[in-house]
Amino acid sequence: MRTWAARLLKAHRAPDLLLNNAGVINRNAPLWTIKAVEFDAVIDTNIKGGANVIRHFAPALIGRGSGVIVNFSSGWGRSTDADVAPYCATKWAIEGLARSLAQALPAGMAAIALNPGIIDTDLLRSRFGGSASSFPSATEWAGVAVPFLLELGRGDNWEPLAVPIRRAND
Repeated sequence: MRTWAARLLKAHRAPDLLLNNAGVINRNAPLWTIKAVEFDAVIDTNIKGGANVIRHFAPALIGRGSGVIVNFSSGWGRSTDADVAPYCATKWAIEGLARSLAQALPAGMAAIALNPGIIDTDLLRSRFGGSASSFPSATEWAGVAVPFLLELGRGDNWEPLAVPIRRAND
């Protein structure tokens, strides 16, 4: 991440909007049956991956004095599910990480935790199978999420937000 971020920041200015999204999920199973290597992989990707993005991009945004850092959480960062406890734990951690970051940023900047909503992805299919298709596709999600994300600003600092997506039958 350090090398990639340095190369990107050398070629371009610091981003106005940093989308910080790292996510893998464990197999569906109770926590006590999840092997340490699988648990560690979820923690390393979802928490440490997000922290590394912040570590290597936040100084450039702070140096510029503006920018919004959107840390992707999940509905499971605000609730739980017995079969994906490691994933839930990481997304709860992202909620705390985003709020702590929000407290540390200078005026004019924002950090938020974002629940993107339920999207028909491979990750969702790993949990819900074919019923995941009843949720918006990534393309449908992007049609609503991108304008929403582009409207975020310093007034959203600290806020736990959600993309305003609804299921087709809602």
